Order: sequence, then structure tokens, then C-alpha cells
Amino acid sequence: MDTGYRIIIADDHPLFRSAMHQAVQMAVNGVDLQEVDCITSLMQLLSETTDIDLLLLDLKMPGASGFSALTSLRHQYPDLPVVIVSANEETAVVQQAMRLGAMGFIPKSSPMPTLVSALNIILEGEPWFPAGISLKDIPEDNIAERLASLTPQQFKVLTMLSEGKLNKQIAFELTVSEATVKAHVTAIFRKLDVKNRTQAVIALSQIE
Repeated sequence: MDTGYRIIIADDHPLFRSAMHQAVQMAVNGVDLQEVDCITSLMQLLSETTDIDLLLLDLKMPGASGFSALTSLRHQYPDLPVVIVSANEETAVVQQAMRLGAMGFIPKSSPMPTLVSALNIILEGEPWFPAGISLKDIPEDNIAERLASLTPQQFKVLTMLSEGKLNKQIAFELTVSEATVKAHVTAIFRKLDVKNRTQAVIALSQIE
């Protein structure tokens, strides 16, 4: 496969970044490959770089806990293909990644040929998940699904609520009116089926 793909590996373990780097180079010729070891560096890179073809994202690294990073990325960069690469291979974790819009899930225990094969399939535009796992066993009333229904601005407001910020502070930071913030908060409550800020913040924490 000879292309000019631009790929980011986001993982805080140097040895695994090296293994993924090798797998990517075996799957793709002439790839522009960049690596980051924390969410802060990832967000900075994404803000400076355009046309990223694929992000290989570890679930646990500095600045990320559980699915918080994936959820945030899906809202801020909805067109960015994200593949989770994780040591946690539980079926429920893989299903949650599916529900939140990941394009794939590659267990870290996968042998090199599997890594290369998975990357080839994903870069052809097809999702790749471990065999035998589907969404059929996930309850329909899934908090991840409700969070995924938020708009990017609503998710940003919810994140700021979780930081304990008041409507006035949120309005100032987002350069919008307090009335706009209140409208976002009302929409967040409705979409998450909660009645107050505390319940909304708890809902967000459930994906971490």
C-alpha cells in the first residue's frame, strides 16, 4: 500500500509506540507518522495539523481516563478516524468504543501480523474490531450514546460544568451570552435525561 497517509500514535509507553510505529511502517509505505505521549500534546498537535488520516489512541495515558479522550475527540474532530489501541480487551470496553464512534479497536496483545492486517483494513476505510464482538448486547439506554448525541459546544459546556465553572465563567470563556450557556445547559439536561448539574457531571464521569 503506497500512500501519503498522515498518522498519529498517541500512547505513553515508548516500547508500544515503537511496536505500533513498526506495524504502521509495515502496513503503509511513505507514511508521515507522528507520536505523542499525553492528551495535552495530542490536542496541541491536532490544533496545528490538518488532514490526519488516522489516530491510534491508547485509552489510558496522562490527561485521559477511560473514554473521556475518545468522547472529547469525537466531538471536536468528528471527521477524524480514531482507533483505540488498548491493553483492556474486555468485551464491554470494545463495545463502548464502538458505541462512541471509534473506527476500530486493536488489543495491545495482538501479534504483529494482526496489527498490520488491522491497519491495512482500517486504512482502506473499513472498521476493524476483534472477532465475535458486536453492539447487540449493549443496552439501548446507554450513557455513552446519550453523551455522543451532544453537539461539540454542548459537550464543551458539560466539560466546563464538570470543572465546577459557573454559567458566567463559561459564557466568558466561550465568548457567548449567559442566556446561550443556559440554553446549552437545558439541552444537555434533556439529552442526558438528568435534572441538575450534579447528575450531568456524574453522567460524564461514567465514561471515565
